[in-house]
Amino acid sequence: MPWHDSAVERTYSTPLLDKLGVRPGARVGIIGVEDRVFHDLLGTRTSDVIMGSPSGDADLIFLAAGTVEHLFALRELRSRIVPNGAIWVVSRKGKAATIRDVDVMAAAKSAGLVDNKVVSFSDTHTALRLVIPRADRPR
Repeated sequence: MPWHDSAVERTYSTPLLDKLGVRPGARVGIIGVEDRVFHDLLGTRTSDVIMGSPSGDADLIFLAAGTVEHLFALRELRSRIVPNGAIWVVSRKGKAATIRDVDVMAAAKSAGLVDNKVVSFSDTHTALRLVIPRADRPR
């Protein structure tokens, strides 16, 4: 007899902003993510939020991507994050998905980024974290 019941729904208690690495006072850019609940949550953690592409030195950028063409922005956005920052690509999940995770990973690689985490952003969206490889970060 197994020690757990695989039919039991798992519940996770880690808050979304913690999963996404949003620290108090973080500088955050939001490009196309139109989720009011997320915006309100973000406002409880930091007031340094830029709607649109930040000019530079962002800790985190959230990029909504509904098509592969939206991923073309990754190369430019790479230069807008701090060396240990991240770009979260937010896209629809499941049968409603309009881009595949392999498309995001390929675009990331071509922009000099690597993926290292995936998070359930909401009931309808997923988020894939892209970062500058450690070997490419200034020392």
